[in-house]
Amino acid sequence: ILLHSDRDPIPDVPAVYFLMPTEENIDRICQDLRNQLYESYYMNFISAISRSKLEDIASAALAANAVSQVTKVFDQYLNFISLEDDMFILCHQNKELISYHAINRADIQDTDMEAIMDTVVDSLFCFFVTLGAVPIIRCPRGNAAEMVAVKLDKKLRENLRDARNSLFTGDSMTGGQFSFQRPLFVLADRNMDMATPLHHTWTYQALIHDVLDFHLNRVVLEEGGGAEASPAGARPKKKARKTYDLTAADSFWQKHKGSPFPEVAESVQEELDAYRAQEDEVKRLKSIMGLEGEDEAAISMLSDNTAKLTSAVSSLPELLEKKRLIDLHTNVATAVLDHIKSRKLDVYFEYEEKLMSKSALDKSLLDIISDPDAGTPEDKMRLFLIFYITAQQAPSESDLEQYKKALVDAGCDLSSLNYIKQWKAFTKMATAPANYGNSGVKPMGLFSRVMNTGSQFVMEGVKNLVLKQHVTPRQSKNRLLLNCPGMSDHLFLFFCFSSIPRNKNPFQEAIVFVVGGGNYIEYQNLVDYSKSKPGRKVLYGCSELFNASQFMKQLAQLGQK
Repeated sequence: ILLHSDRDPIPDVPAVYFLMPTEENIDRICQDLRNQLYESYYMNFISAISRSKLEDIASAALAANAVSQVTKVFDQYLNFISLEDDMFILCHQNKELISYHAINRADIQDTDMEAIMDTVVDSLFCFFVTLGAVPIIRCPRGNAAEMVAVKLDKKLRENLRDARNSLFTGDSMTGGQFSFQRPLFVLADRNMDMATPLHHTWTYQALIHDVLDFHLNRVVLEEGGGAEASPAGARPKKKARKTYDLTAADSFWQKHKGSPFPEVAESVQEELDAYRAQEDEVKRLKSIMGLEGEDEAAISMLSDNTAKLTSAVSSLPELLEKKRLIDLHTNVATAVLDHIKSRKLDVYFEYEEKLMSKSALDKSLLDIISDPDAGTPEDKMRLFLIFYITAQQAPSESDLEQYKKALVDAGCDLSSLNYIKQWKAFTKMATAPANYGNSGVKPMGLFSRVMNTGSQFVMEGVKNLVLKQHVTPRQSKNRLLLNCPGMSDHLFLFFCFSSIPRNKNPFQEAIVFVVGGGNYIEYQNLVDYSKSKPGRKVLYGCSELFNASQFMKQLAQLGQK
């Protein structure tokens, strides 16, 4: 039951509370105690409750003569969300409080910034308590990531100093308090790499997040029910919405979420063909035995000849689950494909890869911006921002005016460009542009097998782009830290918690965390890096998870004059 709903007293029942220790929630607990709603109270706070708020509850319990009824009070240290085994985010409900916009707005006060950093540190502390490990912290100098590192370092030290109440001793510690193999915690700032979150992507999970409504591993699709003509004067019918959960239990998702989209389309078709073959086999066996339309009882009465059929029937539940997953991914992949084809996302992806890897371009940027059939105004703005961010030399004023005119004619809002210009000037990126590595993609012509007329996915006109290893500026720094932990400190600050000499061996476990927001492209890059280094484990976290559209809105807000 929701805490702030109207609840009737149930005096002979214990109540378990699971909530954040906010002022509003504490007031409601005190009200429940005063109203004698339950027999006993078990309070579980998602984040650690402060002493003053604990005293408020104690005072209310005392006044209501209910002290003995408050049975347990727990700090659960769960103020983060694990979306994958190797990925976590800090906030979902009030993410605007710690968003990129909140951290980087021009009128931010020192007290506001402190509050944002405290919120981030509180969640990261919860993460490390749950992990049962004290990390070695590395961060770049002079930005929000450094502020988080300093505060987290202080909070961890204070907890370790109190040996009796430390959360990192005893059973909770996996590797021992001062183990030689503590995890490396790399704190990065979103401002280190602004191009990657704007990039049109080509892998399944990142594409779903980019073009569909995808939150907390649940994708919402609009069914095409609204196409029917409504009677004159009547309201148009609402489109039906269908939700699908993409979880670890879905074997197809686990195998293909990081695959390039053409491979996913081909795999869905192969799964569908295999399912149909199994279904046809069951029908064929029934037909041979003259059992069409017979019930299960008649089938089970037959003797030896039924071995194959019995086996087929027993696998029916598994077959039905397979069919459900095939239908799910057919629907999701079809919805993604509709966006790819209508917006020419394969063209954008390939062009951006070439921009970021400094490869030769086969088409001028103005041609794409001016093409009315190539993507939405937002797609064109994203492409231009990537060009502007990654350019070795900023375009001349006359060229910039020409681009701006083409963008305005295409219906683009230039607010985000205003902010990126300020950001580039501030970070002196014009003189030292971020290195986006030697990436690039190989166009492999049109699809080989998916092009059959029997395929669910008519991919005509969509390029089969095979991903090559893509190294972002942040990734190159992460790799440097993972492989050379003793690297020079003029790049990254070092925070440690013991007198043990610094570890000169590569780290076996690392957590990369982005202050200011992250995305599935970076997550997938780290997953691919982990796979290429057996024995290494890399986790990815971010203060909020946004797609390019949500990031663009924040940039536009920052750039509004």
